[in-house]
This record gives sequence, C-alpha cells and structure tokens, in this order.
Amino acid sequence: MKKFIRKVAVMTSGGDSPGMNAAIRSVVRSCAYYKLECVGVYRGYQGMIESDIVPMSARDVHHIIQKGGTVLKSARSKEFRTIEGRKKAYESLKEHKVDALVVIGGDGSFTGGMIFSQEFNFPVIGIPGTIDNDIFGTDYTLGYDTALNTAMEVIDKIRDTASSHNRLFFVEVMGRDSGFIALNTGIGAGAEEILIPEENMGLERLLESLEKSRRSGKSSSLVVVAEGDKTGANVFELADYVEKNLPQYDVRVSVLGHMQRGGSPSCFDRVLASRMGVKAIELLLDSQSNKMVGVQNNEMVAVDLENAVKEHHKISKEILRISDIMSV
Repeated sequence: MKKFIRKVAVMTSGGDSPGMNAAIRSVVRSCAYYKLECVGVYRGYQGMIESDIVPMSARDVHHIIQKGGTVLKSARSKEFRTIEGRKKAYESLKEHKVDALVVIGGDGSFTGGMIFSQEFNFPVIGIPGTIDNDIFGTDYTLGYDTALNTAMEVIDKIRDTASSHNRLFFVEVMGRDSGFIALNTGIGAGAEEILIPEENMGLERLLESLEKSRRSGKSSSLVVVAEGDKTGANVFELADYVEKNLPQYDVRVSVLGHMQRGGSPSCFDRVLASRMGVKAIELLLDSQSNKMVGVQNNEMVAVDLENAVKEHHKISKEILRISDIMSV
C-alpha cells in the first residue's frame, strides 16, 4: 500500500487507559516534526462517522502528557460495525483530506481498523492502549504499568486493615479475560493466593491453601482475584463459600473497579507512549499499514494487526511458578 502521506488522523477507541494522552501528544508532535498535518478524531469511530474531526498542532497537546483518560474522548460504535457506517467514516476522512489513521485502543478497536483498512485500502496503524496487557505482539500495553501501581497502592492499604483485624480479604482487580494485573499485583503485594482466568485453581484447593496458611500461623490473608476468574461465580459468592467452609476467617470483599483505569500515567507509560507514537508515524512514512506498534525486549517493533487481534498474549509460566513459591 504505497501512498504519499500528508495528513494523519489520530483517535482513541474502546476503554480508556493511562498513557493515551501521552500517545496522542507523541503522534501530533511527530507529525509536526516530519512536516505532516494532523487532526484529532473525537469519540472514536462514532466521531469519525459524524465527522467530529479537528486540526491538532504541537501546541494543542501541551500539558496533557501527565493526564489520565483521553482528551479525544472514547466511545463504542455499533454503526461502525456495518459497511454503511464504515463508508460514512471513510467519506468523512476524505472530506478532511486525511491520508492515514492512527488508532489507540485494544483488540476491538484494532479489529475495526483492520477491516476499515482492507475495505478502503486506507493506511491504519494501531497503538495498544489497554490496562489488561492482553494484546499479542507487545510485552506491554499503554496503561498496564499505571494500573499495576494503582492496584498495588490500594492493596497495600487493604493489607494494613486485614492485619489489624485478623481478616481474610478477597480483592477483585480488573481482567475479564486476562490475569496479568492480578498475577503481578498479587506477587507484589504478597497475596496468599492469586486467582486468574488462565488457571482455574478450584474451590477445594483454595480452601486447602487458606487452611494451610492459617495453620502456619498467618493471622490475616489476602487473595487477589481477576474479575474473569472461574473459581467461583463471582468474588462475592467465592467469599461466601470460603466463610461457610472456614468459619475461623472473618471474610471481607473489596472490588477495585474502574479506579484502576484512572490517574496520572506512570513514567514508564509516558515514555512508552512517546516511543509508540513516533514509531507509528515513522511506519506510515515508510508506507506500512495494517500494523500495530509493539515493544519486545525493549525494542520497538511492527506487528501485523491480524496477528495482534487473533493471537493472545500468554501469562508467563515463570511468573506463575514464582507466585506458587511465594505463597508458602
């Protein structure tokens, strides 16, 4: 797909994540550096359909690198899932004389971008922005490091309360299909058990582990649960089951919820976003399309969007092994 790029559109789509604003800033300033025009698309694909598109210069993105969320807003679009909706979006981009698109989001956003690129022969580059870290082809996604640190800070406070009152806390973190946040925050916070979608521990083994912890002299315990874990129907039913079978424990539940999505991005996420934005523009200038920018072994890489969407970023077996050793 050899096309001369003069104007680039950037948008955020799907769930927000810390670092999205830093990525927007990087794309806009990279365009300025390479003498390209840049426009921002508000509200993702729905905004593209409705032509909610504005020019963006290097000065328009000052003082946003430290902000959570996304200044371009985000929305899900049922209309974009239809060929008619995508045709409207394409016509909007052509009306604004846009030559290429940078999509900051997760696998759903990338799926839409991939189909759009194929249907209209339009250059699209993806930047992975999701706290779940579940995108194939990159070691880290934007927002993951910040979400880990946010969850860690809260779990540390919960452990203080658990220790003071000899309680067992079940702490639910985000991760509907992926256990990256739960596994790493669980190890970092010293949790007795970590429950993730990838590894179904089973109720009986959980009871055995908690009873073993109690007999070993632990007066309080902490179990970190990914929201997509299959050990129980949900974290509250799981807590009820443990309380009925281990009445010695005073059980409490804390759901961290969407607080993990917000907040100022960490230094790691700001630097990663800056690197990914530059790489995205340089890929477009190199006439590449249908690619996702990723980081592997601290090197920036280009991954086929199709692979990023269809494959799955797997949990490290070594980290699982470490979690087992640390729970004794």
